[in-house]
Amino acid sequence: QVQLVESGGGLVQAGGSLRLSCAASGRTFSRAAMGWFRQAPGKEREFVAAVNWSRTNTYYADSVKGRFTISRDNSKNTVYLQMNSLKPDDTAVYYCAAVPSGPIPTTQYQYWGRGTQVAVSS
Repeated sequence: QVQLVESGGGLVQAGGSLRLSCAASGRTFSRAAMGWFRQAPGKEREFVAAVNWSRTNTYYADSVKGRFTISRDNSKNTVYLQMNSLKPDDTAVYYCAAVPSGPIPTTQYQYWGRGTQVAVSS
């Protein structure tokens, strides 16, 4: 059974940092792109960042460019999201996803985690 499990969320003050992790099990994703999405209350899920399998290409939403960094460790089947200079608008449930069904920044992925809550206080 394929599972993506996010961790690292929490409550942080504006300007602070968090590092999210997403550990995959059940199959290897070393040859697949992986990404992060988020969904704030009352809003649709939105693309945050993605990385291709070889780590040569990364993609970011304009709202997080320069503040967030996506990375992956294929030996650990894990993808990370380093979030710096956090803002209250970054408050959302953050989801990990693997194996996109179309060109990035597609929202169509084959596998999804259950999410981890990030709350940024002002």
